[in-house]
Amino acid sequence: MPPVRSALTAILGPTNTGKTHLAVERMCAHSSGMIGFPLRLLAREIYDRVVALKGVQNVALITGEERIEPPQARWYCCTVESMPIQKDFAFVAIDEAQLGADPERGHIFTDRILHARGREETMILGSESLRPIIRALLPDAEIISRPRFSTLSYAGAKKLSRLPKRSAIVAFSIEQVYAVAETLRRMRGGAAVVMGALSPRTRNAQVAMFQSGEVDYLVATDAIGMGLNLDVAHVAFVSLSKFDGSRRRRLTVAEMAQIAGRAGRHQRDGSFGTLAGEGSEFTPEEVLAIEGHSFPRLDWLYWREAKPRFNDIATLIADLEKKPHRSGLLPAPKAIDLLVLKRLAEMPDVKALIRHQVDVARLWEVASLPDFRQMGEEHHSRFVASLWQYLGQNKRVIPQGVYASELARLDNIQGDVDTLSARIAAVRTWTYIAHRSDWLTNPPAMAERARALEEKLSDALHDALRQRFVDKRTSMLLRKNAKDVGLLPVEIQADTHVLVDGEDIGTLQGFAFRVDPAAKASDRKLLLAAAERHLAAYLRQKAKDVSMAEDSEFSLAADGEGKPAIFWQGEILGALTKGRTLLQPTFSPVKAVAGLEGDALREITTRAESWIAGQLAKAMGGIIGLLDLAQQADVDGNVRALAVRLADEGGIAGRHYLADAIAALPKEARGAARKGGIVFGALDIYHHAALKPAAAKWRAALFAARDNRAMPELPPESAVHLKAWIFASASEARNAGYRRIGDEYVRIDLAERVIKKAHEARGQGNLFGMDMAFATSLGISENGLKALMRDAGFRPAEKAPEPQAEVVAETVSEAVEIVAAESVPAPEAEVEEGTATAEVAKSAPEEAAPPVIELQAVTLTHWRWVGLPKPRPPEQRPQRAKPQSQAARATSKPRPKNEREPLVTTQTAQPSSLALQLAALKGLKL
Repeated sequence: MPPVRSALTAILGPTNTGKTHLAVERMCAHSSGMIGFPLRLLAREIYDRVVALKGVQNVALITGEERIEPPQARWYCCTVESMPIQKDFAFVAIDEAQLGADPERGHIFTDRILHARGREETMILGSESLRPIIRALLPDAEIISRPRFSTLSYAGAKKLSRLPKRSAIVAFSIEQVYAVAETLRRMRGGAAVVMGALSPRTRNAQVAMFQSGEVDYLVATDAIGMGLNLDVAHVAFVSLSKFDGSRRRRLTVAEMAQIAGRAGRHQRDGSFGTLAGEGSEFTPEEVLAIEGHSFPRLDWLYWREAKPRFNDIATLIADLEKKPHRSGLLPAPKAIDLLVLKRLAEMPDVKALIRHQVDVARLWEVASLPDFRQMGEEHHSRFVASLWQYLGQNKRVIPQGVYASELARLDNIQGDVDTLSARIAAVRTWTYIAHRSDWLTNPPAMAERARALEEKLSDALHDALRQRFVDKRTSMLLRKNAKDVGLLPVEIQADTHVLVDGEDIGTLQGFAFRVDPAAKASDRKLLLAAAERHLAAYLRQKAKDVSMAEDSEFSLAADGEGKPAIFWQGEILGALTKGRTLLQPTFSPVKAVAGLEGDALREITTRAESWIAGQLAKAMGGIIGLLDLAQQADVDGNVRALAVRLADEGGIAGRHYLADAIAALPKEARGAARKGGIVFGALDIYHHAALKPAAAKWRAALFAARDNRAMPELPPESAVHLKAWIFASASEARNAGYRRIGDEYVRIDLAERVIKKAHEARGQGNLFGMDMAFATSLGISENGLKALMRDAGFRPAEKAPEPQAEVVAETVSEAVEIVAAESVPAPEAEVEEGTATAEVAKSAPEEAAPPVIELQAVTLTHWRWVGLPKPRPPEQRPQRAKPQSQAARATSKPRPKNEREPLVTTQTAQPSSLALQLAALKGLKL
């Protein structure tokens, strides 16, 4: 069979055409695939998306500073420079291929366009300007044009104060980014900042502020032009020129369109323009070209020899400077790696360590270390030369002590935005080094340390950016309003009202400050700044109070949406959300608490998590005991399997659900299960501690957190029988500890008690009679009793032969013993009726003689045992109709009395003497 021919396709078009989304879909449709992206931020974004589809164990992420490569990974998201082109993939794609014309990185993109191929399909994604060069270099490629989904229109020049919300302001220097962000903070309350030098963690945190609406403006460099997905409606250019590393020049039309194209999303239109007063304006020709997506065609791409010879340094340099022999390709300008190599070739101590071609190849690897710190050719060359002293001799690795000491020197979260940014750039250098498998003795451990430090510094940088450009009110604003915020007295009253200079500006609800809508518009910002300045210390102290609070000050309850939440002194701290397991929920602070910084947030989170763990240990100790039972090696495996499944259900499960586990359980092993607290009922299997009120409450909260739904309302703790109550489902009732019988509910353990008494009365026969006084004392109606007995395998029967007197006497005696030994609380609905009886019981002497029970004729109900049906697979079970609501039952037509099936009982409507005495002991009135 001939091999399958690989399809080569070029997808060309303007931004916002879904090219990247299409490539991701095509990659995921193949058995394996790889996409090369221009930015590590974009690679990380697509990696997260593919992980959600394929699973983290099947997806790899490879960039210069980050390497996540599971052994069985089949789908790779990489930067173009880091693509493992030696591997075999069914699908390969190169994104933003027009960067082949970039002076610094273009030769890398060109090499991938010419040589990176998928076994079955290859895609080249880029601008329409690539069409002629793709046709010249790859004549067999199929070229497909993709139209933009939405309209991009020119909006002219606007003042910063007049920019619409959801705007991105693009600048081309850090100084411009900071200046614009500072102005937006003063005028519009804040802005998020995105720059290519930010770590993925910091960038994602900043973007999250913008996407969530916490801030309405984003200030960025041209890094946002490379496919980052942002909800931007308008793009404003601070300037139309930038410094490209050698000179300051005007942006090309293609570059303008690439950035402006970030405006609009899918089919939502966008606009672009400039900032008024900055001296930059689009020409009519540029506007027409951007709106019509008509750009100059690329007739050439930069090229450099991808496989140079390593005979000696001179030969290597000559090959890297060699001119291409193919039309449409131009020699690449001198990139930083080649400049560094030439500087190293002039250093005697570097040349002294080169003795073989292997040394030349290794020197080229070291010279290719990216200049993350932007130190320039001279300084970066000296740094690379210092690394070569380790990598070029002896063990040819950087000593672990040197690496660790460099990271320790950078481990400092103090400093301003620029200082933290410089430290992160330095860490990126060492992270890149750690991902070279032969540069360190223990690369994985060092990479993990570098990653942890980068995350730590990134969080600190995000906080610094947030404080500088979002949270703080500056002295310039105060001078503009001609007041001194430090002189305004702030008072927090007992009713949580916040007064600034005697004026009520809002309330402090928990940790959230709510501005009074009636505050004067002219003073609103100033008063808010004053309150925030003073509330910061107050909230820090409040966080300390939470961390030192007693357990009794915390509570579990539903929040405003009905979701399970943790409260402190009645103030909400956070919600319970899905965790690793049912018994390991996650505590998610509310927005006001999550907005706290540093130790304040950590103290609240730690205290709340410790309280949750302690409460679960108390309330759900029985279920935790099931998990402990499942870990005991000396216990039968079937018992452990049953314990795990029962724990997953919160300690209560229908017997039919566990039928297979029970059937596999040897009789001799049931003792170990019972010893572990498992109760084997006729209809339900449960742990004896799972029916306690505290366990029911936490079980309701845990299932609500796991399923992301509201907590159900629970019946009163003393209720054993419910008449006027509606559970949403049978599982909700079971979690609350109740079983449905007809239109009523009875507590599971008491339902099992009734069934047990029926089996005891049945003995070995199938037709029997028994006194149902115990069930009646619980308040169960006739219909409810019949439904319970039916579920347990019994059916009403005609009158059976009268039992012998000895049997009647034994039944009465046993009933008296049960009543004397147990105390079943009365249902809440019947407490009022039994008040008189209860008062009589209270007034009796403590050592009163036991009640004298007169042996009279016992009223029997007769039943026939038919057995429980065998459990069937879910697909064979009949669908059970949903219970009618009370309103529906009230309006539905009642069944005629002659159609009802009354319980077959002996004569007499009057209760028996035994029933009356049982009711008296229970405090009930029959």
